[in-house]
Amino acid sequence: MELTGTRRLFRFRSKPDLTPLHIATGNTRVTSIDFLRGLVMIVMALDHVRDYFHAGAFVFDPTDLTQTNVPLFFTRFITHFCAPVFMLLSGTSAYIVGKRKGKKALTRFLFTRGLWLIFLELTIVNFGWFFDFSYANTGTLVIWALGCSMIGLAGLIHLPKAITLAFSLMLIFGHNLLDSIHFNNGFRQYIWAILHEAKPFFFKDIAWFALYPLIPWVGVMSLGYCLGTFYETTYSPQKRRRQLLWYGIAATLLFIALRFTNWYGDPFLWSGQSRGETFTVLSFLNLNKYPPSLLYLLVTLGPALIFLALTEKVNGWLSNQVQVIGRVPMFYYLVHIYLIHLAAMLAAEVTAGYDWSHMVLTNWVSFEPRLRGFGYSLATTYLVWIGLVLILYFICRWYDRYKRSHKHWWLSYL
Repeated sequence: MELTGTRRLFRFRSKPDLTPLHIATGNTRVTSIDFLRGLVMIVMALDHVRDYFHAGAFVFDPTDLTQTNVPLFFTRFITHFCAPVFMLLSGTSAYIVGKRKGKKALTRFLFTRGLWLIFLELTIVNFGWFFDFSYANTGTLVIWALGCSMIGLAGLIHLPKAITLAFSLMLIFGHNLLDSIHFNNGFRQYIWAILHEAKPFFFKDIAWFALYPLIPWVGVMSLGYCLGTFYETTYSPQKRRRQLLWYGIAATLLFIALRFTNWYGDPFLWSGQSRGETFTVLSFLNLNKYPPSLLYLLVTLGPALIFLALTEKVNGWLSNQVQVIGRVPMFYYLVHIYLIHLAAMLAAEVTAGYDWSHMVLTNWVSFEPRLRGFGYSLATTYLVWIGLVLILYFICRWYDRYKRSHKHWWLSYL
């Protein structure tokens, strides 16, 4: 999660095959969804470890083709999958819960959980990024977008599914038509930043980073809700896997076609690079995240659907461990922020010329002037990431077991 200028800121069968896919009835879950969600949560931590530990994070944007290198670019690129996939699967999980509990209960849950997530973003999450009790920096980031999208979905679920699907596709495919609209003063600029144009605002004593505009993200979550129909207990598993595969392939091919033409779908065009063909490929993949462009969503959600199709029958030791994280994603998210920041504070203390207090941030970590020159190699950053993910796994395993053995109402909100 970075804040570097505009770019950095920004047919039914008699014996349905349901193994190892556990359709969510009662206390069972869709294991392929938990597997994918766990993977993107693990990868997400890599991006945030890079923010706090990699020396280059304090100097340049990893997608700046004039300064980056191939491993660093792809370290950033693979994390692009995290927010879109998590948002999509949140919508799918909502549909599954609604089939079990009914729309009335689902509406109440989506609305109240959405409000809770917004509160978390502005308080606990925000403090975790900065460790600054003055809250001089405030970001409406991914948890904010998730909460607002849930509130929106609480209303959308009462529409006919065809209308909800059409609305979702309209937002995803059409929001780049709004790229040329800008407001630079007055109240409208703040509303537009919330809805579509990511940008920072600096007031007298605080900075507000509006990085996750809602229009495309609401579309992604409601699309995920429509995807949930594939996971009804009466849906043919073969048909589901086939459709997921072909929809994923179609989305990926559409990305390639639209990107090749430079016609529509992303405000930043690709071009041939003087550093060679490899960097031309990087330019082709260098897409806008704030807000997520159509091409950004196609290249992330397309492979995600393919992954769901191909891993539905995966049931090995590794996938089971990853699912532990996928079952408690919000808990993981909250803990990982604090764990990474505390680890960075320790690293600053033992690094010559720095102090733990330098990690009490008055700016986003990449912009903190006291940390200029701090950081480690990309290889060391990966080792730190692996170590922290292992710690997170054991914490999440404890919480997952606690959540499974207790029925407190508040557990569904964390």
